[in-house]
Amino acid sequence: MRLLSMSIEGLEAGQSVREVSRTAGLPEREPSMSSYLDSRRSVKSWYRKREMRKILLLALSPACLMLAQQPATAPKPAVPAKPAAAAVSAAKPLATGAKPAIAAAKPPLAAVKAATAAKPALAKPAGGSKPVAAPGKAQLKTDDEKTIYALGLSIAKSLKQFDLSPEEMELCKQALSDAASNKPAIALDEWGPKIQGLAQSRMGRLTEREKALAKGFLDKCAAEPGAERTATGLVFRDLTPGAGASPKDTDIVKVHYRGTLVDGTEFDSSYKRNEPAEFPLNQVVKCWTEGVQKMKVGGKARLVCPSDLAYGDRGSPPTIPGGATLIFEIELLGIPSQK
Repeated sequence: MRLLSMSIEGLEAGQSVREVSRTAGLPEREPSMSSYLDSRRSVKSWYRKREMRKILLLALSPACLMLAQQPATAPKPAVPAKPAAAAVSAAKPLATGAKPAIAAAKPPLAAVKAATAAKPALAKPAGGSKPVAAPGKAQLKTDDEKTIYALGLSIAKSLKQFDLSPEEMELCKQALSDAASNKPAIALDEWGPKIQGLAQSRMGRLTEREKALAKGFLDKCAAEPGAERTATGLVFRDLTPGAGASPKDTDIVKVHYRGTLVDGTEFDSSYKRNEPAEFPLNQVVKCWTEGVQKMKVGGKARLVCPSDLAYGDRGSPPTIPGGATLIFEIELLGIPSQK
C-alpha cells in the first residue's frame, strides 16, 4: 500500500513512470501505453474517492463533536413543572376544620369492637350423629388397612413384657421409622443380643408389681358372699349351682369359659370363638384342676387363681404377665369321659 501511495503521488506531481519506479524501488522499465492509461485512470478514481471522504468527514465532524461532549451517564427524567401558586391556593380546603374523606369513612369504634368480639359459632353435629374423626386418626376402610393395623396391635402386645415407659415407646417408634428409611442409629447385630436380658429384667419387675396388686385383690374376692378360699389360695365362688356329676382330675371336661386379668383385660374366651373347649382336667393349670372338680355339670363358677396356681412368675407372654392373678368364669357343660 505504501508503494502504491508513493507511485500515485509521483504521477500526480508529473513524474514519469520511470522516475516513479526508481523512487519506489521498482524495476526501471517503461510501461506500455495501455498500462500507463490504466494507471492514470486508477489515480484519478482514487483521487475522487479521497475528496469525497474529506467532504463527508467535514460534514459529519460537528455531530461527532457534539456526541463526544455529552456525558456517558443516562439522561435524567425531566422535572415536572411546579403548579402555579394560584392553583395551589385553590386546591386547599376552604374550611379550616374540614377533614379528608378517608377519615370520615372510618367505622365507629363501637362497631369495630362488636365485629372483633363476634366469633363464628362452631358447627355442632346433629343430634345422635358421631363427631368426625381427628385428622391424625387412621381411617380403616380396606381389609389390608385393618390387617396392617392389627399388625401394629400385635407388635404392641408383644412389647408389654418390657414394661415400657412412654419415652421408651417413643424410642421404639423412632426405630421403626429409622428402619423403614434404612438409616438405623445403631447396629442391630451389636445390640440385638441384649434384648433377651432386658426382657428378663423387665419381667421380674412386672412380676413383683403384679403380685403386689394381686394380694389385695385376692383378699377382696375372698370376702365376697358365697366365696371360699381353699388351702392352696384358690378363691372359689359358685355363680349358678349345677345338678349333674362332678368330674375327677382324670376326666375330660367340656366347658365354656372366659379368662381375664385383675384389670379386666380379657386374654381368652371360648364364647368369642363360639365353640366349647374339651381337655383332660389333669393337663391344665392347677387352679382349674382343683376348682372344676368342685363344680357340677350344668353349673357356673368363678375361680380367682393366684399366680402360683396359674402361670407362675413366667406368665404366658405376651397376654399374661408373670406373677399375674387370673380370673376365670367357667360353665361345666359335660364330662365326655364318663359316658
